[in-house]
Amino acid sequence: MAAKALPKALRNETSAVVLQNAATPSPPRDAMVEMGESGGKDAMARLNEAMKELKALAIAPLLKKAIDALNRENFVQGGKWALKALDHDDRNGVAWYLLAIARERAGDFPNSVRAYEAALQLLPEHADVANDLGRLAYRMGMFEQAEKLFVHYVNHAPHEPQGYNNLASAVKDQGRADEAIDILKAAIAQHPGSSMLWNTIGTAMIERGDLDLAATFIGEAVRLDPKFHKGRYNLSQIKLHLGFVEEALTDCNAAIGKTATADDREMMRLARASYQLALGRLAEGWEDYEARLSPQFADVTHFAIDRPRWKPGQDISGKRFLVVAEQGLGDEILFGNVLPDIVEALGPDGKLHLAVERRLVTLFQRRYPDAEVSAHVTNIWATRPLRRVPGVDLEQIDLWAPMASLMRQYRRSLEAFPTDPRGYMIADPQRVAHWRKLLEAAPAGPKVGLLWKSAVTSNHRHRYFSPFERWAPVLATPGVTFVNLQYGDCSAEIEQAERDFGVKIWSPPDIDLKQDLDDVTALTCAMDLVIGFSNATFNLGAAAGAPSWLISAPGAWPRLGLTDRYAWYPQTRVFVPEAYQDWDPVFDRIAKDLAAFVAQA
Repeated sequence: MAAKALPKALRNETSAVVLQNAATPSPPRDAMVEMGESGGKDAMARLNEAMKELKALAIAPLLKKAIDALNRENFVQGGKWALKALDHDDRNGVAWYLLAIARERAGDFPNSVRAYEAALQLLPEHADVANDLGRLAYRMGMFEQAEKLFVHYVNHAPHEPQGYNNLASAVKDQGRADEAIDILKAAIAQHPGSSMLWNTIGTAMIERGDLDLAATFIGEAVRLDPKFHKGRYNLSQIKLHLGFVEEALTDCNAAIGKTATADDREMMRLARASYQLALGRLAEGWEDYEARLSPQFADVTHFAIDRPRWKPGQDISGKRFLVVAEQGLGDEILFGNVLPDIVEALGPDGKLHLAVERRLVTLFQRRYPDAEVSAHVTNIWATRPLRRVPGVDLEQIDLWAPMASLMRQYRRSLEAFPTDPRGYMIADPQRVAHWRKLLEAAPAGPKVGLLWKSAVTSNHRHRYFSPFERWAPVLATPGVTFVNLQYGDCSAEIEQAERDFGVKIWSPPDIDLKQDLDDVTALTCAMDLVIGFSNATFNLGAAAGAPSWLISAPGAWPRLGLTDRYAWYPQTRVFVPEAYQDWDPVFDRIAKDLAAFVAQA
């Protein structure tokens, strides 16, 4: 890929901003919204002021000690002093509020919610309680409840920009984007110096895909406050999606150095892992990828496995070793790349126990007939996902590991990846034969399976997929039978292909493309070629050796810094746009190469 210059909005972070150009956003997930912090300095100062009215109370010294401890960020001690005050007077709203702050900052969300609710009932005019409870509700994904609490805060503190910022965030994440933009525009007009507001409207632009405008908004936030670490991090996200990964890493490192809270730091560290992996710096990237397992990471998944956890360098020869798949369905397949190495390292006296998503059990059991393969189960425990392995007798397990953690030892360089084009999974040969015979009844010509979207369309995912109409040059290729491999509701695209392009996409009968994943794998292996974006089905087929062409995006970390091949699946060709969302040249090239493929068939 030719060297590119950074866009003006990213080179000049002080450029002027025109609010009327703001467009409708979608809920951000990989960009960070600044919503303030429970027990912030302003709120604590107001509490200290309120303490003047409580001096006559016997518990006033206990409350003062709780406030002092929270100001020192000693949340455990602050909570203890708040509880001592409540022992004296369980109707004291300030004590409940201090306990809520302490429990939230310690990560105990359920008890924090209860304490905030008690405080709000006892201190209905103390707006900071509603704001802090709203922030907590927002963090827990309770956007409707958060909105009501932020409205309460705004009504009682109309001069505070934070209220409008937080309200807009909650409104936006319920899909009422226009309303959220209006809230932010009005708030910025009243508070043009608020970096928080500029950042929030910028994150909306990131999600919408208007990265130049997002860079302008967030650049203004950083100009207003050069120490605004979340803004600097969001600029790194923009640069990543534009394909300027080195610059993204620089900004991310700067943001991590400035961030004050552990949960922000772990989230940024996880993002830094994707930057390093996208640059091909695998050893460093996999180390940072462990941030996903940190107790301080806001979206951490806990594992209910009370056995010794494996560490890199630890000998597993002869051990009974449990590997638990994680992340999304496609990632379970992707990271399964490492399992042949694990089987080899276990040796003839070792035993692999494998917990995967329910729909993948048959597929993995076929590949590893000597292993014990079962389905993991995920529940919500104390607001966080908790993954269990009910099909495994944990008393028999010597060591265990989350699947992606194995990369730290077994995939530290590109040279460590397998090169066998047949893949590392095995499709059911009888079902492959079944589909090949059935495909004979389809129109003549090479059978080319298509994948054009992900079932997950919210958050940032849409940036990795093109609009369906961009497929027009590919669909115009003569002599091809296109086969629908796309799971989910795709009737609109199939109708569009026939109506607008005159192409009938053949739909395989009697298969659930979302649920019957073992049969889906066989279907992909019956194709002459699979073309598409990276989703679960693409990973299934490619892992089983199906001839595959992958359409990627600038900055996508799974390419591991490569643009001509895909380390995970050696038989896969990769097509990457030169610039962000510049899809037309990519599809023109695919169409040209597909015509050559048909001519050679």
